[in-house]
Amino acid sequence: MAPATPPLSFDRLVAAIGQANAELSAQASRAVNSSLTLRNWLIGLNIEEYERHGIDRQDYGDKLLDRLSESLKQRGVSRCDRRELYRYRQFYLAYPQIVETLSPQLAKALLPERQAQIRESLTPELARALRPGLGAEIRETASPELGGQVRPGGTESHANIVETPTPQLGVDAAEILTKLSFSHIAELLQCDDPTKRAFYELECIRGNWSVRELRRQIASLYYERSGLSKDKATLAALAQQGVERAEIALNIRDPYVFEFLGLKPEEVMSESRLEDQLLDKLQHFLLELGHGFCFEARQRRILIGDSHNFVDLVFYHRILKCHVLVELKAAAFNHENIGQLNTYVSWYRKNMMTEGDNPPVGILLCTQKDHALVEYALAGIDSGLFVSKYLLELPKKEEMQRFIEAQLAARASEDK
Repeated sequence: MAPATPPLSFDRLVAAIGQANAELSAQASRAVNSSLTLRNWLIGLNIEEYERHGIDRQDYGDKLLDRLSESLKQRGVSRCDRRELYRYRQFYLAYPQIVETLSPQLAKALLPERQAQIRESLTPELARALRPGLGAEIRETASPELGGQVRPGGTESHANIVETPTPQLGVDAAEILTKLSFSHIAELLQCDDPTKRAFYELECIRGNWSVRELRRQIASLYYERSGLSKDKATLAALAQQGVERAEIALNIRDPYVFEFLGLKPEEVMSESRLEDQLLDKLQHFLLELGHGFCFEARQRRILIGDSHNFVDLVFYHRILKCHVLVELKAAAFNHENIGQLNTYVSWYRKNMMTEGDNPPVGILLCTQKDHALVEYALAGIDSGLFVSKYLLELPKKEEMQRFIEAQLAARASEDK
């Protein structure tokens, strides 16, 4: 006799709905990431194939990516500036095995006259034979658990893994698509050595690292330390302690993803509801002062090196003739905050100033419970005359502090 189904209690109802939500959210997240990653790979493939075989490629020469970027932007294709197009081409060259995952429908996105040749030249066997014996090099640096993941079919003996090299490099194409976001891949592409890149692929998937954690581990030379370590298992365990894990809820905040989906930065980048509400109020407050503030952007994305950053509010001040950047931190002040804002101000000074502009100014507002702190960031401004002028034209620190504290007090009253 089949066991009786347990009665559906309220707790079981909540658990069932929570489980369904978590599973389907994960599926949606994987689908979005996979689609975006495949899109970028196909862009890179088509660029590379055109550079090799395009009948009119000589008409564009070194300006190809610039011209292509302009044309794609006119068609509304997101994330297609010259730098990104170069990255997509690099992605294709580093991960040719992704061709194995293409469905017949996606294969149609290849340049039609090149589909047959591409599939013939990038068979799974050839992709895995890009560097024969490379698997052994990875296994000498990877933790025992990772060694078992690298070798097809798995094994319980780390010694056997090291002694029995296989030509497969890193994880397979399906795992690249489903377990790594393109922001992860962008970090991995900075590893020129394929062995090193495969090592971080494996560790990142195993540890479910966030993009920031992957960046930190690369900067800490984890791969190099693992290669020198005599106790790789202990080092691997230590490396996975206290790491920042990737969360499904944060995937949509990936800059590549939200632009791919046509979302606006402010729809996904606010760190909390409190911060979002404060930014709304602050934006109106500065505009209503009438001292020359012209609103320009909210959650303005800027690329510094290979890191995407977001400035909470950007204004242009028509009297001071300079940009004013506003950063709000719903936390106590620390020196990292002012350092971050100084970096943004320096970037604007270098990249956004035009003839007749004064250097940009940053305003940092930090909040903790019922107190606010305001600091200005000048990033190298050495003109005493301009400093005196902006002190007259910009809101006084005390004025902004009182405004933020009033908003916090009003919010606290609503919560009671």
